[in-house]
Amino acid sequence: MIRITPRWVLLLSMWAMVLLSWRLLHAQQQTLAFSSVDSPNANWYIAKEKQLYKKYGLDAELVFIPSSTTTVAAVVAGSVAVGNISGGATANAAVGGASVVAVGCFINTLPYELIVHESIRSAQQLKGRSIGISRVGSSSDVAARLFLKELKLEPDKDVAILQVGGSTERAAAFRTGRIAGFPSPPGTIHLAQGMPHRVLMSTADFPKGFPFPYVCPTTSKGYLKSSRDAMKRLLMALIEATHFYRTHKEESKKIFAKYSRQNNEAYLENPAAL
Repeated sequence: MIRITPRWVLLLSMWAMVLLSWRLLHAQQQTLAFSSVDSPNANWYIAKEKQLYKKYGLDAELVFIPSSTTTVAAVVAGSVAVGNISGGATANAAVGGASVVAVGCFINTLPYELIVHESIRSAQQLKGRSIGISRVGSSSDVAARLFLKELKLEPDKDVAILQVGGSTERAAAFRTGRIAGFPSPPGTIHLAQGMPHRVLMSTADFPKGFPFPYVCPTTSKGYLKSSRDAMKRLLMALIEATHFYRTHKEESKKIFAKYSRQNNEAYLENPAAL
């Protein structure tokens, strides 16, 4: 018969704490999603490449889900713990009854340009044509409607808005003539090689700017309540990745090239830094 001594109680307590810690550690496994390979979103995949999620105690799987509107649907469904989602998509989901919340934002404006064919020099010349976005409700959709409003054009009536994909897909559709223009972060214009083009308008030229929650880690309110510490450590990893992006240019360019699958030097020198 084993005699239960204070020492045994202490050992059993320590073992229970180790077992609990092990379970808690493995409970930190989570799926994260980024919605664009454009450079403003690079901190998400830089954090993976530099093992910053692991550094902050997160066993994270990072997946690419094109467009904020698709990513927010994955967060709502619970297949993704935290996603990189624009404020517009989060607001639309919340208005629709989804229990989602943005816990931070790395860019507080919408750094977009409206790229059009070189022959288009005015709003009237764009009338009756089409421009491309990723998906309805995405950042590119917000930018497209903003630009058309500034040009005194009515979206979907004066100018058709087509869903064609991310920045690289929009540039490809532009080169083939499927669309007459597209909104995108600065730098994407360099992917329109061989196609005469111009920047018709940029949010950088707006007198008062355009305040907008752009690159925002977003999750469900339930996940935030149950995993607040994990959420804090995720933000710390993304903050460090942002610092790396700004202080390690050449290595960041290599990571950007890997995820964007582009070797266009002008595009990789993208000015839309975090």
